[in-house]
Amino acid sequence: MDHSSGAVIAAIVPCYNEALAIAKVINDLRAAVPGMLIYVYDNNSTDDTAAIARHAGAIVRSETTKGKGNVVRRAFADIDADIYVLIDGDDTYEASSLPAMIDALRLGPLDHVLGVRKQTSDTAYRAGHASGNKAFNALVSWVFGTRVNDMLSGYRVFSRRFVKSFPAVSREFEIETELTVHSMSLRVPQVEVEVGFRDRPEGSESKLNTYRDGIKILALIAHLFRHEKPGLFHGIVGGLVILLAIILGIPLFVEFAQTGLVPRFPTAVLVSSLAIVGALIWLLGFILGGISRSRREMSRLIYLSYPAPPLARSISGVSTDGSVSS
Repeated sequence: MDHSSGAVIAAIVPCYNEALAIAKVINDLRAAVPGMLIYVYDNNSTDDTAAIARHAGAIVRSETTKGKGNVVRRAFADIDADIYVLIDGDDTYEASSLPAMIDALRLGPLDHVLGVRKQTSDTAYRAGHASGNKAFNALVSWVFGTRVNDMLSGYRVFSRRFVKSFPAVSREFEIETELTVHSMSLRVPQVEVEVGFRDRPEGSESKLNTYRDGIKILALIAHLFRHEKPGLFHGIVGGLVILLAIILGIPLFVEFAQTGLVPRFPTAVLVSSLAIVGALIWLLGFILGGISRSRREMSRLIYLSYPAPPLARSISGVSTDGSVSS
């Protein structure tokens, strides 16, 4: 709890075999924001992560269903707070950036603060991850129409109304993509804050599988594109089907104009079928667009049923009127 405002701040730390790093993460979080509740969610660790976290003073809970998305889903349902912090338990993010992120949320007031990673060493990113992240950022920014510079960051701060309106469907590392797209779809006030990003502790290994998880993230982006923008998605797919029908049909029309005959009857049937399928796909897009709009309106009403983040004295030195506190 932030005693200056009575606001409850909860840090959620998903963990799987992070015995080498978790104590430092907890101590750094406590030093950055004294009084904050720190929840460590152990996700079937086979080492001493849970025992070390408990000894370090964290509230330790377990989620037995494997996957970071399942941990976040459980934590968002279980924990009741005014402000939520999500940070990985691998000690790669600078906890010292947290007060500025929380202040940004309050001073907005905002609902989502994204920690954009800035490498403090040349090896913080694994080979290919930085370029892959940039490609995903560009794709999501283009598809959903909102610029994002680090959609895969695991360091974020949320308001209560963001958390309680978030469906949390993803099971594994795709959760960051879902969080990003949810903020874009709901058009919540948000901002990006640059945070330090460093190497894992020596002997610690990343749980992210570059190719497997990359494919899952790409598949989720495609799914969310269809789910959040069905009119555009089905318009493109239907348009491609009708374009194929036109390409195949042009020779038939030319031949019919010249001879009055349609000798390739199977092709004519295929062209007609493709045109009908394309039109049905367009119609489906219109119907799903209306359903999607109703769903977004319902999500918005749920979002509006919770209060905005509490405004309070700054914890990083900048007060609510923009002056510097002593």
